[in-house]
Amino acid sequence: MTRIRWSAVVLTLLAVPLSAQTTQPLTRYETRLDLLNVPPAPFLPQSQGTSPARKSVGLAVVYSLLLPGMGELYAENFASGKFFLIAEGALWLGYAGMEIQANGMREDARVYAVAHAGIDAAGKDDQFFVDIGNFLTTDDYNDKKLRDREPDKVYDPLAGYSWRWGTDAARMTFREERIASETMYNNQKFVGAAILINHLISAINAARASIAYNNAQDQALGDLQLSARVLGGMDQAHGVLLTLTKGL
Repeated sequence: MTRIRWSAVVLTLLAVPLSAQTTQPLTRYETRLDLLNVPPAPFLPQSQGTSPARKSVGLAVVYSLLLPGMGELYAENFASGKFFLIAEGALWLGYAGMEIQANGMREDARVYAVAHAGIDAAGKDDQFFVDIGNFLTTDDYNDKKLRDREPDKVYDPLAGYSWRWGTDAARMTFREERIASETMYNNQKFVGAAILINHLISAINAARASIAYNNAQDQALGDLQLSARVLGGMDQAHGVLLTLTKGL
């Protein structure tokens, strides 16, 4: 297993030479000089690289909440993240397509009502179009509301709230077109919910990917090992070199 000398601590533990031929002990001053003048160890190269940076789980989650797949890309697991990114694009295309189609269907229904019921569509709310699809004329609608004791819901024909369908079949045609457009708008809400779920699932997956990445880096670094070496050799020893290493 390849070893990288990760850090080294030099401790001068032997203050006097260990040579058997030396008979005179060092003075306190000489010992102090020997302790403070340990030559640098030329055989201790600096690590050519640094330990891989750990991935932030929180940052990975934020990235995927903003754009699915980006958290996985940050955690170096885009193999799974790309599916969330593809799904995001497809869902937004579907959402936009439904919006365009629903708007077109609603506009067609209202144009049909103008042509076959003689309505003035300008400034009318959605409830007005619901009502004209349920009654042949304004009088039929107003009579029903008066019987139900809801005078506040009566339409004033002189204010532009009048209609009269030529046939009941025409009314039903408009009603079906209007309901179809509303159904499309409702389906669009489900697509919007799917987009939100895609963001949440991608964020969870990104968190798992970043945790897995950090665990893999921790396992790759291996265990710490401590080794020692006498500086100067046994004849002229003046210290002990302690080396802390981690295996890769």
